[in-house]
Amino acid sequence: QVQLVESGGGLVQAGGSLRLSCAPSGRTFGRYAMGWFRQAPGKEREFVASISWLGRSTYYADSVKGRFTISRDNAKNTVYLQMNSLRPEDTAVYYCGAGSRTSTGYEEYDYWGQGTQVTVSS
Repeated sequence: QVQLVESGGGLVQAGGSLRLSCAPSGRTFGRYAMGWFRQAPGKEREFVASISWLGRSTYYADSVKGRFTISRDNAKNTVYLQMNSLRPEDTAVYYCGAGSRTSTGYEEYDYWGQGTQVTVSS
C-alpha cells in the first residue's frame, strides 16, 4: 500500500504561480508512473499531467499545456507540479496518483493522496 501526501496548495492571484509536491509516506516511489488530477466543486476529477517513472515521458491536458510542468526527483522521492500563469478556472483540489503506467484516466491509478486545495482569485 502506498500512501501519498500532497503539499504546496494555497491561495494565489490570477497570473501567479504555485508548486505542488507529492511524496509517498513511509516508503519510496518504486517504479510508479505518477499523475496529477484535479477536481473542482460539482465537477468530475480531470487529468492534469502525468510522468513516467524515469521521467522520460510527460503528458499534459490541453488546458494546462505551456503553463504547468510536471517533474520528479526519484532521489528525493518527490513529484512536482509547477503551475504558472494561474487562472481562476484552475481552482480545484489537486490530487496525485501512482500507477503502473502513465494514463489520462484516473481509474488507471492505484494509489492517491488526500489532495491539496488550490484557489486562484481574479
